[in-house]
Amino acid sequence: MRLQQPIWPRFLPTQVVLNLARLGPIGARLPAPGTWGSVAGLLYFTVFFYPLGTVATVLLSLLACYLAVALCGEAEFRLARKDPGEVILDEFVVMPLCFLGWHFLVGPWPPWAIFLSGFALFRFFDILKPLGIRKLQDLPGGWGVVVDDMAAALASCATMHLAKLAWVHFAR
Repeated sequence: MRLQQPIWPRFLPTQVVLNLARLGPIGARLPAPGTWGSVAGLLYFTVFFYPLGTVATVLLSLLACYLAVALCGEAEFRLARKDPGEVILDEFVVMPLCFLGWHFLVGPWPPWAIFLSGFALFRFFDILKPLGIRKLQDLPGGWGVVVDDMAAALASCATMHLAKLAWVHFAR
């Protein structure tokens, strides 16, 4: 199966594509745009996903990731750069995936600690790209822009769940 870049964003004006991919001025004007995109993603999670269950979060996140693949890939093409740092829609849309099973994590730790841990772990995995995450950037177009961030988000989620299991098991 060959992944192809969605074609529908080609019909959008450049300013629309770039504003969406950059989250407006956040990606274009702030230092460390990926970090700010992740912070915006925390707000996105809190407002839209916090009350949802895991299945709804996964389904809505997959839809958002598809939109991000299309828009980030088109922005990459129009800027003529591979995975430009100012394109931060990818960090934004994957943040809810860091907190899959949120309600299982709350318990031994307060919600704010899980919130900050998920953010810090995501930035760690997104920046360093261990565990084969770096290889995912080689996927074509917007797929390479978004899928590595999806993997970083899922790695942070798995790390928090493993930490909770360890805590519960060894704290007895």
